Amino acid sequence: MHPMLNIAVKAARRAGAIINRASQDIGTLTVKSKNFNDFVSEVDIAAERAIIDTLKEVYPDHGFMGEESGSTTHTSDFIWIIDPLDGTTNFLHNFPQYCVSIALQHKGEITQAVIYEPNRNDLYTATKGRGAFLNDKRIRVSKCDKLKESLIGTGFPFRDFKHLDTYLAMFKSMLQKTTGIRRPGSAALDLAYVANGSLDAFWEIGLSPWDIAAGALLVQEAGGIISNLNGKEGWLQSGNVLAASPKIYDAMLETLAPHLTEDIKV
Repeated sequence: MHPMLNIAVKAARRAGAIINRASQDIGTLTVKSKNFNDFVSEVDIAAERAIIDTLKEVYPDHGFMGEESGSTTHTSDFIWIIDPLDGTTNFLHNFPQYCVSIALQHKGEITQAVIYEPNRNDLYTATKGRGAFLNDKRIRVSKCDKLKESLIGTGFPFRDFKHLDTYLAMFKSMLQKTTGIRRPGSAALDLAYVANGSLDAFWEIGLSPWDIAAGALLVQEAGGIISNLNGKEGWLQSGNVLAASPKIYDAMLETLAPHLTEDIKV
């Protein structure tokens, strides 16, 4: 395992231990609303602090971009992109679909990725150019080659509804052309499931870098494709993401294309 990935795994497991302990008595947690339908608990904050402290012990000069703490001022070419608890709403409702997500960006390119499901003790890892793994076993994207036989992941708009009509049109088209659609509530895990072949593809509008970064590298290293909804680059910046097995990627683009508005084509 790459040394930087090894430290990221250590950080993810420390955060996972905090999350697991807190899951035993969720009713006692302090929860605040950041925005409409966007919550942060003391667990999110403690888990992010554990991750940053663990990484800083070894890489004190690196930069950090965390969902709860924002971006640090730095001059480093290395930036750790962190979501300490992706799926906070699920966690707070005892719905077992949440994870820790950590990615390392070097000069604008994602090079290391960890997604950890603490309640299942499942660890997804990837180093650029070295493949993607689940619990040390190599994983690959689905071999499904027909959209009508595929299972697709997505995420519903829940904070900003300006693209709701566009999304619903996409959802309708996708529902009519696939075996089914799932919305578990953690984009990072959805991407990991695409990498593992459990989902054949995933799309969503308006994600943040910490939702995407680690999962995107997993998908790429597992042989999948990730892009904007129009097939172009810039997905980390736009937050509009399509990830799929190469065998159904073009069909996904074709299905989404009629519904793309100008502001979500970028």
